[in-house]
Amino acid sequence: MESFQDLYNRLTKAALENKMGAEVEKIEQEPYNPHHLDCLLNPKNHPVIIRTDDCDCSEKQKEACASNCLFDALYKDESGNISINKDLCVGCADCIDNCHAKKLTASKDILPALEAIHNSKVPVYAMIAPAFINQYSSDVTPGKLRSAFKQIGFTGMIEVALFADILTLKEALEFDKNIQNEKDFQLTSCCCPMWIAMLKKVYNQLMPHVPGSVSPMIACARVAKILHPDALTVFIGPCLAKKAEAREKDLVGDVDYVLTFKEVQNIFDAMGIVPSEMEESEKEHSSKAGRIYARTGGVSEAVESTIKAINPNRKINIRTKQADGVVACKAMINELMAGKMDANFYEGMGCKGGCVGGPKAIIGVEAGTKKVNAYGEEAEYKNPVENPYVIELLDRLGLSTIESLLEETDIFTRHFN
Repeated sequence: MESFQDLYNRLTKAALENKMGAEVEKIEQEPYNPHHLDCLLNPKNHPVIIRTDDCDCSEKQKEACASNCLFDALYKDESGNISINKDLCVGCADCIDNCHAKKLTASKDILPALEAIHNSKVPVYAMIAPAFINQYSSDVTPGKLRSAFKQIGFTGMIEVALFADILTLKEALEFDKNIQNEKDFQLTSCCCPMWIAMLKKVYNQLMPHVPGSVSPMIACARVAKILHPDALTVFIGPCLAKKAEAREKDLVGDVDYVLTFKEVQNIFDAMGIVPSEMEESEKEHSSKAGRIYARTGGVSEAVESTIKAINPNRKINIRTKQADGVVACKAMINELMAGKMDANFYEGMGCKGGCVGGPKAIIGVEAGTKKVNAYGEEAEYKNPVENPYVIELLDRLGLSTIESLLEETDIFTRHFN
């Protein structure tokens, strides 16, 4: 019987050749694991982290696994195996790294995404995370990557950094409106689902200090579907937690599929696509602010720059503090709750280094940070206030002024329960 990975490889090859239906029929006539097949064909029916086989570790190790999950998503089922609660798992991937039996793996969305790309009669857009720069070699420009996605079959590629610009502007306006004395503070970042999940599920009493903003991923998908009502949206990034975010009850339907950088690399390899050899297709519209969201401190720097642009005479200046990684984020929040406040803008990132340190990034944190910073410096505009494409897009959405973002409730606003 094939392993989960072998079955995945076999079906991916068939999907790329547009023969997946026939291959599934063939598999069903052979000895196979129905759970493996269903996880690959219908990933949304399963948790973001899936168990591929029975646990064969000790009871003590199982108990340790179940108790170590910050979000209480792991439990021992009736068969004595460690299982994952679909509704509680946020995709932090810590359990995969710490699984003694090596029986946990990440959900894969390649098969249904490829089916949609190949068989859909509507536009399908690749939404690329700000951490993408140089993930596919130092010679891959954004324009070449856009051409590579079109080679796969995507209608086009959208840089999510442009929507990070818009959310930066929204958070800056929120800060300018709400932080009126030395005891006020704001918690960000809307872009990290692990950070938001930690606040919602572990430190819920702090949620009034979290601006009601969707993530740039969700903003991008919603705008794409407003401008192209029949479109399908596929987010591509280094983060497993984005798969869980896309499935949250109040966000379902915005992002149709979530792929990781490594999943896309698998597609490039199987199709013989070398992004560095593709033609240029330039359409970059994001500012430095949106581009540096991908690394720790980027959101703080972006919001600080934008606040200074919209209200240079503020009496209370922004004072930022950042933490990356679950342990550091918890420590920062605990200090804040203990009254040890030395900032009024707190940025949390679930992965060390920020998104560039995501579990499915292709290059290392240090290299990723360096490339993101360089790409930010190359931007024609330093913040969203300077970026005419932000103003143009808001106008197309019926928002006549940047201040309209404070009143908007349907596209960029999230109502936390």
